Amino acid sequence: MKIDTIASWAIDVPLTRPYTVAFGTCDVAPLVFVRIEAEGWVGRGSASPAEDITGETAVACQAALASDQLSWLVGEDARDTQRLANALAPRMAGTPAARAAVDMALHDLGGQALGMPLYVALGKHHDALPTSVTIGIKGTDAALEEADEYLGRGFRALKVKIGTDVEEDMERVRRLRSHVGDGVAIRVDANGGYDVPDTVRLLAVARELGVELVEQPLPAASVAETRSLPDKDLVCLDESVLDARDARAVLDPPAAGSINVKLMKCGGITEARQIANLADAHGVGLMWGCMDESRVSIAAALHVSLASAATRYLDLDGHLDLTDDPFDGGFVLEEGVLRPTDRPGLGVTER
Repeated sequence: MKIDTIASWAIDVPLTRPYTVAFGTCDVAPLVFVRIEAEGWVGRGSASPAEDITGETAVACQAALASDQLSWLVGEDARDTQRLANALAPRMAGTPAARAAVDMALHDLGGQALGMPLYVALGKHHDALPTSVTIGIKGTDAALEEADEYLGRGFRALKVKIGTDVEEDMERVRRLRSHVGDGVAIRVDANGGYDVPDTVRLLAVARELGVELVEQPLPAASVAETRSLPDKDLVCLDESVLDARDARAVLDPPAAGSINVKLMKCGGITEARQIANLADAHGVGLMWGCMDESRVSIAAALHVSLASAATRYLDLDGHLDLTDDPFDGGFVLEEGVLRPTDRPGLGVTER
């Protein structure tokens, strides 16, 4: 199963609604797609670089996925997934989203070669899981209106972006809990927007309101401060953990109750599985998150999440933000629950 050709192309996709987080507002997703062909088989991948988090620009991502940069893969046996995926790390160290795109395309081919969905090939632990859907920073009335929209579409877990004003944020979450009742899971994400005193206050309110988790309340470098927090088991680390090296640093001893794993941060399925194994060994749960992404990479994250015993939560809603996606398949979303298809590999198809 020799690799014959590798191609990539970039698309800037407008979002269905601009959204605001603690460090800015976004209205377009710069995506780069990868297609690897091997004796009639086709593996697909997608990158969504996050410059604010990893430093990887869209230009750098596209350059790393240029044909001349990937020509070393031509002639390799696509079934040798692990060796090829491991070889990506030193070649694409500064461009984790680009690395993730190639890594998932190789895993897509590997699953197809085995004739089974990727999560089965990796070792299934879950069949399907509910995902949260995200509400950006906005006024309370607008947030409640958006929550009603999502509940009407079947979602039962809401993630609310906060991190600009702790008083306003706590009041917004109080009103949201009162509005949706106790049967809806609420998560909040500050994107590192608070200091320690405000985080302590927020965690107390979160515990009172039955908030499921508080994602990255402190800046990324504040791991020691996070370890010292009361109710740190409510904290989910995101920007503090980009890759497996970061995971080792925050897990010994555990600095929080959970870690948010994103393929675009860590470099793909291979690195994500290392993080998952470390978290499982330390009794720490995982939330699998995303940027604004195509169904290709959302499917990849779903497959690897279902193959991890440490998985507790999904936050895989980035595809819902795109006005257009050149891919179909990969999974089914029903009543807020993500379930992979029975197609081999990632199960995605190009339109």
